[in-house]
Amino acid sequence: MNLSIEFILLFLSILFLVSLVATKAGSKFGVPVLLLFLGIGMLFGTDGLGFEFQHYGVAQAVGTVALCIILFSGGLDTKYEDIKPVAGQGIILATFGVLLMAFFTGIFIYYAAQMFPGIRLTFLESLLLASVMSSTDSASVFSILRGKGIRLKKTLRPLLELESGSNDPMAYMLTVILIQLILSGSADPQYGNAVFDFFLQFVIGGLAGFGLGKAAVYVINKINLENDSLYPILLFTCGIFIFSATCFLKGNGYLAVYIGGLALGNARLVHKRSSLRFFTGLAWIGQMIMFLTLGLLVNPKDLLPVALIGLIVGIFMIVAGRPLTVFISLLPFPKVKLKEKLFVSWVGLRGAVPIVFAILPLAAGLENAQVMFNIVFFITLLSLLVQGSGLTGVGKWLGLVRKGEDQVAFQDFDIEFSEDIKSTMTEIALNKNILSAGNRLMDIAMPEHTLAVMVKRDSHYFIPKGNTELHPGDKLLIITNNEDALIETYKNLGIKNYRLKRT
Repeated sequence: MNLSIEFILLFLSILFLVSLVATKAGSKFGVPVLLLFLGIGMLFGTDGLGFEFQHYGVAQAVGTVALCIILFSGGLDTKYEDIKPVAGQGIILATFGVLLMAFFTGIFIYYAAQMFPGIRLTFLESLLLASVMSSTDSASVFSILRGKGIRLKKTLRPLLELESGSNDPMAYMLTVILIQLILSGSADPQYGNAVFDFFLQFVIGGLAGFGLGKAAVYVINKINLENDSLYPILLFTCGIFIFSATCFLKGNGYLAVYIGGLALGNARLVHKRSSLRFFTGLAWIGQMIMFLTLGLLVNPKDLLPVALIGLIVGIFMIVAGRPLTVFISLLPFPKVKLKEKLFVSWVGLRGAVPIVFAILPLAAGLENAQVMFNIVFFITLLSLLVQGSGLTGVGKWLGLVRKGEDQVAFQDFDIEFSEDIKSTMTEIALNKNILSAGNRLMDIAMPEHTLAVMVKRDSHYFIPKGNTELHPGDKLLIITNNEDALIETYKNLGIKNYRLKRT
């Protein structure tokens, strides 16, 4: 059937609109938003509303570009000072941990598959299937945590971000190498060459990512574009260049683009804040397109024959494979407490990345590639549903998450400062109780190093003075570098309706 461009655009707009509306319901009930995207894609697919999409090559291309954007955005948002205390733990989990996860799960899959006559996997194919699913998905984890306003205690959040953002390259290299070994045949598998290629891609990817990231910093700051709106596009171009150039050099592009993002995100850049905000939205678009495309790709009826083995393998990964991997990987770090290890073990979410990697065996023409793809898709759904929906509850049960004020978007003041300015902005709504000591600005007791910089009255904004009369219903914007004292003052005044935004 020939489809007009107008019909395709209409279909995509409806798909996006339904997905965006579903995110509100997902946040309310604790369902991972990205699971909803997958589900909506399946709903509109062949077994649903009948839209046929069986283009694995297109899906792989979409997944590659989207994953590149997501990893680059993750690197841009990660600060060196946040990951420095957990760098060793995160790197080991993202490398050695992925190897362990693939090894343990591969052995289990090999013996579990023997119970199913219709599923015959060799040992290498079992390892390949496990390698495809050996990385975790940060997008699913933090879409739940941030959506509910829950913050992790101590250094758990940067640890999970570092591991999730940097473990995809290891899973990708394992997948590619095992495909090459399977294609080479059992007569003369090139294990030595595979190990050499593995380390070569890793080294080239790391060096190229750091070097090209530093070069991108120089280019962005020196190019002096006349139109400021072009700087986010320039940053996007640099990210794509880092990925593709590294692949051309036979390195791992996924590792390079994440490290390049780290180098750029921790450097001084022209129009950095607006560029980072642009990339946050771009990363969400990438996730939506990737999950919707992958949802369209699968037929739910094809998942039924692999549901039982998928359930068995998925449960093993959740209750045994991931915890065993985490506990062994973190043995060199005795300061990591038992509860923290248990929580990190639970946050072993499978996401879109395993599905994208599962397309690689299909593209290579492996005999059992379709069975592998269906198993991976089923386990991804299971992981998002069980681990994703239960993540908040597990964190609370272990006492590792806390409710509190986080960085939030203001309702009445859309103001941004340079990241070099370390301060906190607050937005409060005035009422009669707050103004009981007097209706002038000077009558409101505020701590030192605190300044009221703007008032919103109805639809008008103005800068107040000490003798400015304030009215109930006014909105007040305050900047401070002594957050604790300000919050204590608010509590003493009975002020509850305020919002904090740290810069």
